[in-house]
Amino acid sequence: MTNYPVRMARWSAGHPWRAIAGWFLFVVLCLGAGITVGGNAATSADFGVGEAGRGEAIAREGGLAQRPVERVLIEGRTSGRLDRATGTAVADEITGRMRGLPEVRSVAEPVWSKDGRAVRVDVTMKGAELDGKKHVDPLRAQTAAAQKAHPELRVEETGGPSISQGVDKLRGSDLSRTEMIALPITLLTLLLVFRSVAMATVPLLLALSAIVASIGLSMLASHVFPDAGVGTNIILLIGLAVGVDYTLFYLKREREERARSGGELSSRALVEIAAATSGRAVVLSGLAVAVSSATLYLADDVIFSSIATAAILVTLVAVVSSLTVLPALLVKIGARAERRAARRGPRKARPHRPVRHNALLRLTARRPGAVLIVAVLAMVALAAPLLGLKLTDMGRETHSRQTQSMPTFDRLNAAFPEVKAAHQILVRADAGRADEVAGALRSLAEDVKDDPGLNGTFTLRGSSDRRVTSLELPVPHYVSTKPAQESLERLRGEYLPDTVGELSGNIDAAVTGDVARYADYPAHQKEKLPLIIGALLLVTFAMTVWAFRSVVLGLVGVALNLLSAAASLGVLTLTFQGSWAEGLLDFQSTGTIGSRVPLFLFVILFGLSMDYQVFVISRIKEAAQRGVPTRQAVLDGVGSSAGVVTSAAFVMVTVFASFVSLHFIEMKQIGFSLAVAVLLDAFVIRVLILPALMLLLGERSWWPSRGPLRAGKSTTERPLANVG
Repeated sequence: MTNYPVRMARWSAGHPWRAIAGWFLFVVLCLGAGITVGGNAATSADFGVGEAGRGEAIAREGGLAQRPVERVLIEGRTSGRLDRATGTAVADEITGRMRGLPEVRSVAEPVWSKDGRAVRVDVTMKGAELDGKKHVDPLRAQTAAAQKAHPELRVEETGGPSISQGVDKLRGSDLSRTEMIALPITLLTLLLVFRSVAMATVPLLLALSAIVASIGLSMLASHVFPDAGVGTNIILLIGLAVGVDYTLFYLKREREERARSGGELSSRALVEIAAATSGRAVVLSGLAVAVSSATLYLADDVIFSSIATAAILVTLVAVVSSLTVLPALLVKIGARAERRAARRGPRKARPHRPVRHNALLRLTARRPGAVLIVAVLAMVALAAPLLGLKLTDMGRETHSRQTQSMPTFDRLNAAFPEVKAAHQILVRADAGRADEVAGALRSLAEDVKDDPGLNGTFTLRGSSDRRVTSLELPVPHYVSTKPAQESLERLRGEYLPDTVGELSGNIDAAVTGDVARYADYPAHQKEKLPLIIGALLLVTFAMTVWAFRSVVLGLVGVALNLLSAAASLGVLTLTFQGSWAEGLLDFQSTGTIGSRVPLFLFVILFGLSMDYQVFVISRIKEAAQRGVPTRQAVLDGVGSSAGVVTSAAFVMVTVFASFVSLHFIEMKQIGFSLAVAVLLDAFVIRVLILPALMLLLGERSWWPSRGPLRAGKSTTERPLANVG
């Protein structure tokens, strides 16, 4: 691990143009291969979890799976009743237009609202439910033509395909806006750090090239781990953050050594020193992020598999860029600097100066025990709201009203509450028992006729081979509401066992549908959460022990990461479950946190926290290996890394905070929680709590090693011996 980054840097520095051309070729090949092969989008079957997923599998087996449905809403421009003859004529026109489209499977008879103010036409599309958004444009064009022909009416279309297409469009524009925010701020930060346009541009270019290569690789990987539609988001979110950070660690060290040598060392020698120190830290950090992200595969969920794949790819590609092409770029930039220095004349090497400590670090040095207690108590206080955390899936009704078709969605649901959601009961049995099963389901439909969570109507269907029977029950409530959830509980706990459950023999029954999906997904995440967190703690501990040969530091790393994640989740809960920050952050509180957010935060934060932990402790270890007493090594290591950690944290916070501007509540929560987590990790954990702990532990920090000199040889002596 110590020599490998140095060998790569040495080759790259010795063959800069080959390394630069090789990296450019690598990026082009990755993107080209991805575009050529194409991505593999997740299907409905990939998303199923819990009983709802089992029910969907039964439905697919019988050809009774939910299909993409669009609904055309016809209303008057005023709030009065719609003329019956006019409404019927326009509905018939819509029916004729839609039936002539190859994308349409069937068109239902027009349905009037109870108050007579609206009529709707339900259009069922061909293909799978998730594919509807790809083929909905011809339907929307016909609706627009009907609207143009009847300007006195409001003729609009909504439905799952239209809204899904709108979500994709709005997400794309949102991501473009976040790039416009994050990139200039990141560049400005790097300019302030390096005071050089060339040095500031390098991290940004490498991060962007790593993102491009990772997008291509993710298309290839999607044929093993299907893409749930979030891969590109994660690549942008993580790629810009770690790509800039890894390059920043490397560049900062090269600049420090250049200033310290006063021109006595060549660019190649400086690159090797940076590779042996910061380069090693980058490799360890990247591996930590990748391995931590891999624990998401344990969630057994296509969305988290997509997240894990994207995070692993972009992190490893960023590491490769910092170890291969970055040394070449540094040598070329350094050669220019050396020519300018030669024209100015020789400079003296800068003598070693004591590391300057900021006020917080000086306070920690004087009162480590008091600082530790106060800082930990403050973090625990921030984590306290976590006790009231409520997790739910984010239903369609939580989408921003700027999303295509959402205003029509609201008007449709107001006029026709029965289309808000539905239960679907699937029963699989021998074909000879189809009539018996249908009778039991009719009994169930009779039992729920007066249920307050349902509307009393039902649809009974059977598969062509008579082995699968489906009962659909409309739910006039949004999936997130208490009446909808309670109706699901009664259906699964009372009505189904009392009817279908009484049938003897081999009967397979399940309840799925909109409400069941909404309920089962968070339940699935809660079930998997202990397993993933346990694996995450083990991975973090093992990586830290492997990196520093210290069990104590491994335990410290696990504890601090847990503290950081809990505090950031507490702040997230306080902010998004309440309504006080709605105007500030432009959201409408659902009173809950997205079910994916905590798991995503834990995993990604544990990986990113290793960036700072590895970098800071590596600096401490270097100082101790030079013979500096442990106490002073802690202060010097933290002090010397404070500037680069602060700069790196600022870049990460900028990237993550830019996602708060997105229109989708779950992405807002993810961006906000990660930004808060990085702030707390960089400015409380690494500047106050970690040094305070290590100061109190002293030499015991390195147990079972007797000290850093026993833990491993100096990483700075080896490259210096090679470059003389």
